[in-house]
Amino acid sequence: MANNFDLQEQEQLEQIKHFWNTWGTPITWVLIVIMGGLAAWNGYRLWQGRQAQQATALAEAVEMAVQAGDLARVEQAVGDLKSSYGGTAQAGQAGLLAAKALADAGKWDAAKSTLAWVAEKASDEGYQALARLRLASVLIEQKAYDEALAQLSGKFPTEFAATVADRKGDVFALQGKKQEAIAEYRRAYQAFDERVEYRRLVEAKLNALGAQVETVASATSGGVQ
Repeated sequence: MANNFDLQEQEQLEQIKHFWNTWGTPITWVLIVIMGGLAAWNGYRLWQGRQAQQATALAEAVEMAVQAGDLARVEQAVGDLKSSYGGTAQAGQAGLLAAKALADAGKWDAAKSTLAWVAEKASDEGYQALARLRLASVLIEQKAYDEALAQLSGKFPTEFAATVADRKGDVFALQGKKQEAIAEYRRAYQAFDERVEYRRLVEAKLNALGAQVETVASATSGGVQ
């Protein structure tokens, strides 16, 4: 009986050796690939977490510098975000905050540069849209009306349609293009929810150009009086 068990064990060992000789190398490589993939994924997640923490710290530095009125520190912190953490949501948010502080201080070129960066590089399309709207406002302030219209003529998320139309109306009004301004203000008025307070300001702009709200309403119904 002992000999039979020995023979069976030897046969099993030979089978295992044969299997391993045949499949051992492929199995080893598969395991290496799997373990390497898991290590890479875990490493990537750790890297992402570290990036987010560091970006958050810099974004907080921007906010504190804005509150302190330290514009030099604002620009420095935003520059660090751009160079090292540009793909993070924190960078876009901090860029918008910094640009507002710079514009409020009359540093239009610095504000314009920051907004242009957010509009192009921010990871969130909402931040991109806000940056383009605010960039258009800076360009309007600098009387660069054609450039402002170029910023407003790109693709925006649908929820920005009313604001974009209103801003286009402002540009046309400043250019003396009355009919184009009225058309854009009408679009804005119709797009704003009636509960939005800003809708009244659009109404005032229309009235100032000699276009009454009733005209807007009739245009919606096909112009029939």
